[in-house]
Amino acid sequence: MSNSTLPRLALVLGDPAGIGPELIARLLADAEVRGRARMVLIADEDEARTGMRIAGCEYPYRRIDSLDALDFQDDIPLLYPYRGAAEGAFPRSEASVVGGRYSLDTLAVALDLTQAGHTDAILFGPLNKTSLHLAGLGHNDELHWFAEHLGYTGPFCEFNVLDDLWTSRVTSHVALKDVPGLLSQERVIEAIELIDNELKRSGLARPRIGVCGLNPHNGDNGSFGREELDLIGPAVERAKTLGIAADGPYPADTIFLKVQGDARAFDAVVTMYHDQGQIAIKLMGFSRGVTVQGGLPIPIATPAHGTAFDIAGQGRANVGATRQAFEIACRLGTSRH
Repeated sequence: MSNSTLPRLALVLGDPAGIGPELIARLLADAEVRGRARMVLIADEDEARTGMRIAGCEYPYRRIDSLDALDFQDDIPLLYPYRGAAEGAFPRSEASVVGGRYSLDTLAVALDLTQAGHTDAILFGPLNKTSLHLAGLGHNDELHWFAEHLGYTGPFCEFNVLDDLWTSRVTSHVALKDVPGLLSQERVIEAIELIDNELKRSGLARPRIGVCGLNPHNGDNGSFGREELDLIGPAVERAKTLGIAADGPYPADTIFLKVQGDARAFDAVVTMYHDQGQIAIKLMGFSRGVTVQGGLPIPIATPAHGTAFDIAGQGRANVGATRQAFEIACRLGTSRH
């Protein structure tokens, strides 16, 4: 690809107390990665260098003092030194107001930059939800904060991706006891449509989507609950009338057997609640999982694992999921470029 057609990515380190700075250092130290995209890193410069020291590798960068006119001349990433309103030293391996404030403020710059069209997608290092809430996050998760910051009021959903298998969910960060009351035909159809659209945006012409049931054994014809009969099944049928290649519902304890091997049946699985998909995806490939903030007007990706405070600063974080998130951000960013 020519320099003018390469995707432009805005990068953020994530919570400095965790492994994000090390992961971004490992990613950018790879010359092949630098040749795949034009990148600007929004970060405290000392923190970026701390990540290099922990990772035991360095990457070249060109420091810039303004984001008004990004000049991507070559494969050397730009570094915009910024720490927002975060004051004082960054605590290590623990949640803090400072870490949360830094995470939110650097992400806000990346969101504004990408929404304005100066970059095409965002890749960020792992965040810590406790730090975010200490810093004033008023939502259950960062996805809702992204939507609010962007002024976006349409449907959105967190997608989890393992290699070329995608998952979405109808409910997310809510108590399990609340899940049945939050399910409806409309919400199930919305989740199916969101992942269908995102997969098409990533280059798949006709995604095959499998849909989970809610109850054990798919409710066993109503013996263990009627959600499959009254809500999920009818929603799948309605999705088919919209031209979506959806099928189900299938029992949650067997559907992921249908997405393994050469004869796999689906490109994506829609689940009813958080752990239905997360447990399966993380067992299948924890070090490669990616989270995509689906449905938003700009592409945003991050590794699906957390900040890993227990190994932060030890130089042994696995860059696999960050590399996969980079690949997805590039693919989605290219479609927007």
